[in-house]
Amino acid sequence: MAEAVNTNSFKANLEIFSETLQRLAIDDRNIIAVTSDSRGSGKLAPFGEIFPGQIVEVGIAEQNLVGVAAGLASCGKKVFAVSPACFLTARALEQIKNDVAYSDNPVNVIGISAGVSYGALGSTHHSLHDFAALRAINNLIVVAPADNFETEQAIELAANTNQPVYLRFGKKPMPPLKEANEDSFVFGKGRVICEGDDVAIIATGETVYPALQAAKKLKEKNINATVVSMHTIKPLDVDLVAKLANKCKAIVTVEEHSVNGGLGEACASFLMQKNYHNAFRIIGIPDEYTVTGSQGEIFNHYGISENGIAATVFDLLGSSNQD
Repeated sequence: MAEAVNTNSFKANLEIFSETLQRLAIDDRNIIAVTSDSRGSGKLAPFGEIFPGQIVEVGIAEQNLVGVAAGLASCGKKVFAVSPACFLTARALEQIKNDVAYSDNPVNVIGISAGVSYGALGSTHHSLHDFAALRAINNLIVVAPADNFETEQAIELAANTNQPVYLRFGKKPMPPLKEANEDSFVFGKGRVICEGDDVAIIATGETVYPALQAAKKLKEKNINATVVSMHTIKPLDVDLVAKLANKCKAIVTVEEHSVNGGLGEACASFLMQKNYHNAFRIIGIPDEYTVTGSQGEIFNHYGISENGIAATVFDLLGSSNQD
């Protein structure tokens, strides 16, 4: 059986975001954080204390947040606009589209408490639409780091990328996906966590860890899985997706997002247009308002868990063997 891990001994990716931003700001006075009554939930209170001249508070006004951030970026500042993902990518979608992406202002739009991180607060506070909405906007990189290593690398890269970036973070402490992090981290290039020839599990954000645990469970049944952290939703690493399709009989995608318009549909669109015919499943939130519960309870309910992912793979491989 896969080993249980006490995630309380690890840090949330959001904490790594804050720590990395503080480290970078020491030597770069152009780094600015803009918050919408979210410096506490965004773990930026220490940043504000150390760099009071490099943080702007706009209050609960997400549209103003993005507008101000775009203005600062147009003046050469390296701006990180921080707000809960559910509100940021819904209420300020027009500003992200026009002030940031269309105007080519390199703002780093940081969606915090993403997916179902708010748990029992319910569907009003869940951001299960952000990949779908933002994938449709030109000139915007969409990223969901899976662990602390990817988070630190993503923030360092975003601070020096002259293009708008959306970065999505949850609240849960995240274990490392690998013991040694020697991978190069580049936007648009997926990170292979483990390799196998039977099935490819392509996951993103906080779903990569349960995907890795599912792979360990599958190995006990002599099913070898490749697990990929597809941290960049857009641009999608289509070269890696094609390589996996050529290598593995089946492909499963996993995301903390609606099954409509996210990672799974991005992969499916590429595969179908390139005439691949692998057995394929999307694991995510179905087209419904979510059940009430914690993030873990919601994951378990919808099969976005170690056992749920493994069960989907068993079912998919069994179905494909009958074809």
